[in-house]
Formats: sequence, C-alpha cells, structure tokens
Amino acid sequence: MSTRWDSDGEPDTFLYTPAGRYIGTWPTDSPQWHAARAKRVSGSRMAAILGLSPWASPHSTWCEMAGLIQPTPATKQQDRGHYLEPAVASWFADQHPEWHLFETGTWVHQNRNWQLANPDRLIRYHLSDNMPVGWYTLEVSALLEIKTDADGSGWGEPGTDEIPVYYRTQVQWYMDVLGLPRAYIAVLGDRLEFREYVVDYDPADAALMRAAADDFLDSLLWGEMPALDGHPATYEAVKRLRPDITPKQDFDVPDDLASEFLAATADGAAAEKRLAQARTRLAHAMGTAQRARWNGRTLATRQSKNGGAAYLVAGRNLPDPTKLTGAAA
Repeated sequence: MSTRWDSDGEPDTFLYTPAGRYIGTWPTDSPQWHAARAKRVSGSRMAAILGLSPWASPHSTWCEMAGLIQPTPATKQQDRGHYLEPAVASWFADQHPEWHLFETGTWVHQNRNWQLANPDRLIRYHLSDNMPVGWYTLEVSALLEIKTDADGSGWGEPGTDEIPVYYRTQVQWYMDVLGLPRAYIAVLGDRLEFREYVVDYDPADAALMRAAADDFLDSLLWGEMPALDGHPATYEAVKRLRPDITPKQDFDVPDDLASEFLAATADGAAAEKRLAQARTRLAHAMGTAQRARWNGRTLATRQSKNGGAAYLVAGRNLPDPTKLTGAAA
C-alpha cells in the first residue's frame, strides 16, 4: 500500500494494488533507490535478461547485480526523460479528465520479494461521490508509463498495443508485480507529438518472464556468468571490470580465439555484431594485459584515454584469416 501525503504532512490517500506491496519512495539514483533494487529484478532488468534491451545485456546486468561493477550512470536521454516526465503526464491527464493519477514509488510483489516495479504513475478510473472526509484507501485501476523517444522506431498507431518490445516487457512485468490488468503508455515522440498506447496483461508472457528471472537469479547464486555476446553493454562491462593496463604485459592468444577475432575483423562493418562479440571475448580473456600476441603478431592492444577504462584497438596489417588453418568461417 502506497501513501499520498497532504500539505499538512498527514496521509490523505492510501493506494492499494491487488498483488503489490509498497516499500518506499526515493529519488532516482539515490543510495536508497539503488539499495532497494540491488538484488531484485525490475522491469528494465527483465528486458535485459531476455536480451531485449538496447541499453543493457544479460552479462552487464549479471555483473551489476553480482556487485562486480557499479550501476551505469543515467544517460543524457534518460535525464531528458526525467525532466520531461511531468509534461507528458500532464498531457495524459488532460486526455482523461475523469481519471485520477497518483505519483508513487517502489513496489514488490506480495509473495515474490525479488520482483520489483517502479511505475511512473498509478491510475484510478473513478472516485466515489460519497468518499469520506479525511484519509481513505483507493484500489488502483491501471498503471501509466511515460516515455520520450527521439528515435520513434518500434511504435505503431496510437491507441494500439504496438510498442517497442523492451517497453512491452517492462509494463508486463509491472502489471504482474502489481496485479493490474492494463497499462497505458504516454509518449513524446520523434516529432514532438504526444501519443497514447494501451497494453493488457498477458499471463502467459508473465509466466515466461518469471521463469527466466528465476533462472537468472539462480545463475547469480551459483556464480554462473552469462556468455559474452556482441551487445555494446557487454563490452562496456568487460572494460569496467578491468579498467587498468599492466604495461608491457602480453597475453598469448589461443588459436581458436585468434581465428575468431581475425575473421570478425576482416568482415568489417558487414558483421558488426560478430566483431563486437569477438572484441569482447578477446578483451575479457586479456585481463589487464597490454597486448594480445599470437604467432609473433600483435592482434590488439588495450589503451586508455585520460585515465578512463581501457578499450581494445585492433592491430595493423593483420593476416588474412582465410589463409590460416582453422580460421573461423
């Protein structure tokens, strides 16, 4: 149950959701906010666990939840969304003057303490005409998520449920945490157009997500790190895990890893994801070594600018992988 406070500092509204348990409200990125999320699966993390997030990967999320790296600071796009959120919420409220919107905080499922939701707003469709004076309890009808998206891809016709899959994952997760049947998504799009979408709860999708979250939490318990993939966030996590460079230290690259890296490098932009995965795997294997050496050649070096985390730079004049025995196709 979430509490809304009046101007005198006294509670005037208690928000109730069928399945959720309110645990508090803290400023985004505050120590308390991060502590509440530390070992729990939020909607954005669920999208990352499923490999659907543009901003995080299973590997980067695992490293963060395992405490190996600090949470990634908010991006400029996320900061923009934070500043614009009240304006988008006001627009949505104007479209539905008969509804009541409530700001809220952090919730977990009543029976699954690891399942977390941070909805932007909660919606009550109607208030009773004979509401008693003083504080009262309201059962929430739906939730509202607020987005700003300068790219505009993945969105269908307003009024439909055609939204990007990572946002769909997030709102399905929130509905499952709170026990709500419907989520509304208010968007400020690429041409500064306001749009509204609606997504209904899907029990089958929710069950699949819970099973994936269970497996992911088990992997944290047993220390089973997800595979290194080509997601940019995975490479960033590897960089942050080993920010230092040990000067003049070489890493002898195994033949299979050398063949994978050379083949991916030769493909160039035509296989960007393949190159990203090969680069990530090599950077991970190098540890803090400065150079990756194979058969007397420098395949790559780890470099740093202004004391930042080390990044990988491919060597020059690398051999043609098609002429190497065992090179990756």
